[in-house]
Amino acid sequence: MTPELALKHIWTLAECDPTALRNVSLTGAEPALPSVYQVGSLASATIAATGLAAAEYHRLRTGHRQHVAVDMRRALASFRSERYLRIDDGPPPALRDPVTGFYETRDGRWIQLHTNFPHHLHGVLQVLDCANDPAAVAAAIRGWDGARLDQTLADAGLCAALIRAPHEWASLEQAQAVAGLPLLEIERIGDAPVEPVRGSGADRPLAGVRVLDLSRIIAGPVAGRALAQHGAEVLLINGPHLPNIAPLVIDNGRGKRSAVVDLRDAAGRETLQGLAGGADVFLQAYRPGALAARGFGPEELARTRPGIVYVSVSAYGHKGPWAQRRGFDSLVQSASGIALTEQQAAGWDGPKHLPCQALDHATGYLAAFGAMAALARRATEGGSWHVRVSLAQTGRWLQSFGQIPDGWTAPDVTLDEVRDCLATVDSEFGRVLGVQPAEILDVTPAYFALPPSRVGAHEARWV
Repeated sequence: MTPELALKHIWTLAECDPTALRNVSLTGAEPALPSVYQVGSLASATIAATGLAAAEYHRLRTGHRQHVAVDMRRALASFRSERYLRIDDGPPPALRDPVTGFYETRDGRWIQLHTNFPHHLHGVLQVLDCANDPAAVAAAIRGWDGARLDQTLADAGLCAALIRAPHEWASLEQAQAVAGLPLLEIERIGDAPVEPVRGSGADRPLAGVRVLDLSRIIAGPVAGRALAQHGAEVLLINGPHLPNIAPLVIDNGRGKRSAVVDLRDAAGRETLQGLAGGADVFLQAYRPGALAARGFGPEELARTRPGIVYVSVSAYGHKGPWAQRRGFDSLVQSASGIALTEQQAAGWDGPKHLPCQALDHATGYLAAFGAMAALARRATEGGSWHVRVSLAQTGRWLQSFGQIPDGWTAPDVTLDEVRDCLATVDSEFGRVLGVQPAEILDVTPAYFALPPSRVGAHEARWV
């Protein structure tokens, strides 16, 4: 799969104007990172789709098209943005808990634990009845069969994945449910009048667009960050009780303001309802149905704010028995056969993940792309819209690209080799060195207008 064909697939799936594709140039070639999977093509295509959608939305305001260029090396730097992040010339706070990782089970299988949130770690240790130490965890897991432990942890609402071969994953009901879904969905969910693009003299594609970002970690926050880098006003909403991971708050908080709203009480729900009434995009990465239980499902918001673009990001998709299962990029890689395929190609003794959080980042860019495609439809035909993406749908698409023989032997890319893709900004965290937007728009360059800020640094209101 070439980046050009992958971009055409995204663009066609969203029913965007095919003539716009003439204004894109993609450079670079696989393998660009050590992997048998075509992560470079995935990065180039999803980032180019986002940039082109921004350019097309700007065209609705001005009547003029612009050129969009994406180089694979820069796109992959964006896909590894959390890896290259530096604070005051040093490493950022730790990204992963020591217990997170792969463990061999009694029956010779492997399982991955994801314990980066304290409550997930505590839950895993309770199930295993062991100390908070990787060696103790490994010893406890050697007393379990893999499939049973995988199901036990899932039933407890915890985060783990049995390492499966692609054919094992394909035989599961969940994989079949994901296979029945397109890469992304853009569905009209209500009637609303046309809302023309605002700001006739605005010099940024998404100027005047307000985005509520109710997401954490990578995929959802990358979507909000991508909208911010094209000029949207993005307000990140966190719950006061919800955990975060410090380097991801910094990396994915660029371009956004950040507020705290407690949806557990009536006052918090009233605040969010007021914010939603002034929003154009409502981006959320809770498990399917979780926000609907609080009164913030897509249909509810389409009734209270006609014309809303509601974007849902999930791990395993919105259909199938795993729709409510907690998941992260690395877990989807493990469950769906990606980690085993990488292991076998490289001849490793244990599972091996992709050299970047490719499912997270690609899904984030697809979410931002879908939001902009839906905004363009709202501007031309009206309506309220629901955009759906998931890590599992993105992973399935990546697996369909085919593999690169000996791709795992490609050299890794160090921080020094991508310094031209980075820029420094002063923030309350210190001097933050971060990856800059990879898409080059020749009329409206993408950039971050705001530095990252701590969770809850701002009031829960629109500027």
